[in-house]
Amino acid sequence: LPALLGALRAYESATEEGALLALEFTALDEYLALLRAAARALAPFGSSVMFYLAAAVSDFYIPPSEMPEHKIQSSEGSLQITMEMVPKMLSPLVKDWAPEAFVISFKLETDPSILIEKSRQALEKYRHQVVVANILESRRTSVIIVTKDTETPLSLSDEEIAQGVEIEEKIVNHLQERHTAFIEKKF
Repeated sequence: LPALLGALRAYESATEEGALLALEFTALDEYLALLRAAARALAPFGSSVMFYLAAAVSDFYIPPSEMPEHKIQSSEGSLQITMEMVPKMLSPLVKDWAPEAFVISFKLETDPSILIEKSRQALEKYRHQVVVANILESRRTSVIIVTKDTETPLSLSDEEIAQGVEIEEKIVNHLQERHTAFIEKKF
């Protein structure tokens, strides 16, 4: 509870200062439209803008046109679902919508042996600045911050876990430092 109170106060402060724009959405098309609109609106602020793309958007979805209108009846037998790939928005975000912004994406894997390679591939493909790489089973206690030139592991100690510290606090602090360095290089 004390950690939650601190987080709530920090959230309220950032919101009051206009330093945080949290976008809520319930459907993929809403998310994509909000991301594009936010990026275009923030693009004039250049390198001072940070996109922290932590939304848990799946790699696959069912298009609204394919959704059933009514309950699927079990009496009709087995069900087969076909899903579409979610459009990748990192490319237009970095190239077109906010090309000078500091962009952070996330890479979640279940196989530790491919995590760094997949993160580096994303950095190369999309040309953004940071990937927060994590493994599904340890995502709440350990991540690796991957950039073009570095791999920085961040982990919670047993003591921090006992105190209710969340890995996001370490991630945000680290990324804030990286963002400051990014801004200073731009000017």
